Amino acid sequence: MMTNIPNVKLGIIAVSRDCFPIALSTQRRKNIVSKYGDDIYECQITVENELDMLKAVEDVKKAECNALVVFLGNFGPETPETLIAKNFDGPCMFVAAAEGDGDVINGRGDAYCGMLNASYNLGMRHLEAYIPEYPVGTADDIVKMIKDFVPVARAVIGVKNLKIITFGPRPQDFFACNAPIKGLYEIGVEIEENSELDLLVSYRKHKNDPRIPEVCADMAKEMGEGKYYKELNERMAQFELTLLDWAEEHKGARQFVAFADKCWPAFPEEFGFEPCYVNSRLVSRGIPVACEVDIYGALSEYIGMCVSADTVTLLDINNSVPQYIFDEDIKGKYSQYTLTDTFMGFHCGNTPECKLCSDRAVKYQLIQHRLLEPEGSEPDFTRGTLEGDLAASDITFYRLQCDSQGNLRSYIAQGEILDVPTRSFGGIGIFAIPEMGRFYRHVLVQKGYPHHGAVAFAHVGKYLFEVFKFLGIKDIAYNQPKSLPYPTENPFA
Repeated sequence: MMTNIPNVKLGIIAVSRDCFPIALSTQRRKNIVSKYGDDIYECQITVENELDMLKAVEDVKKAECNALVVFLGNFGPETPETLIAKNFDGPCMFVAAAEGDGDVINGRGDAYCGMLNASYNLGMRHLEAYIPEYPVGTADDIVKMIKDFVPVARAVIGVKNLKIITFGPRPQDFFACNAPIKGLYEIGVEIEENSELDLLVSYRKHKNDPRIPEVCADMAKEMGEGKYYKELNERMAQFELTLLDWAEEHKGARQFVAFADKCWPAFPEEFGFEPCYVNSRLVSRGIPVACEVDIYGALSEYIGMCVSADTVTLLDINNSVPQYIFDEDIKGKYSQYTLTDTFMGFHCGNTPECKLCSDRAVKYQLIQHRLLEPEGSEPDFTRGTLEGDLAASDITFYRLQCDSQGNLRSYIAQGEILDVPTRSFGGIGIFAIPEMGRFYRHVLVQKGYPHHGAVAFAHVGKYLFEVFKFLGIKDIAYNQPKSLPYPTENPFA
């Protein structure tokens, strides 16, 4: 169950320009609410002036609304309607009524025109608002628009109430995960940076915690017999409780938390295990734990969870698919993809077990075993990863990043995980994204993105795009079709 993302409580306020019939806005608002159902609070004050605006905003605040639909049932009053967005502490959506429910003399509302003035006034006041692709419609149309607004609102509310807790510093030679934290403050995220020693001290204090047996039993139930190391469970349960307690004790004035933790090279030897499986369990309940102190990876994961209302993962954009695998298992079965549309997404084992194939199991980290334990020895403290092929699924691969100059930028690419065995190790899957080769070169490489990408297990690009727009991200890249060249793409190649 996702316990670390917001619940959106919607309100709707209708506005009316005083030279138009107020009944147009009031009745059209009622039509929307009757079709939407009980999950929206209907403010009974139709706003014509600034005093009405203050009363209406106070009303929806008393109703504990945290997201708002501003509905232009007619042309609408430019100043009061935009001041709603200024005075309401939460994301606002602006939509307008289409004609057709009355005559076009006394029953014409001109909200099509009013939306232009509303957007102009929002811009003058430097106010962010969610305006759908085509924001004018009937009650049925607007109900659909509101439903599309909910995941966007959930992500915006979550970001504005999020604290990212880190345990660092970042591993040497992983500067790709290093980014200025300035960008976090620009979008309203708080951060608490700690040392690995702080985490180790807290972990030791949790030794013999009376809750450990219950967590061990839950881990055993989740994985099933033969799929985990019994002798490791107590240590991993101790670590899980350490992180959960730290989150509760350190979130302070914030409602939601995410972690970005250092997980190698010192971690496994000092703690006695790899933290990957525990990380996967936390993200399953809505608390991302990004590896390698990837702060913007944790933020990206959190946004994806809010948008999809489902768990996510963080993967390396890791390796190309060998030609023989492509020829044997992809070429005929997935003929829409070329070899360069495919790649393998991998990480040591932080992906939630519910997103892996049935043969998933807690194993050891092969790369760390080579690095940290004697050659030829049985794996010891490098155990604790959750490994297996990722199950076939629609996916959205995306990231929000602050570059070295302090500019926030993002990318979004939709595709799928193929139902093809990887023949490899770790938490890994074969991904296919249309025009991935060009996207890789002219977005990921050209713009200096790190190797980590967040993965949502659904096509949620349209929601992520709106969230990034709402947060003020100017550069939102995507996998462009061949008919639309990138600015850096050589037209003669």
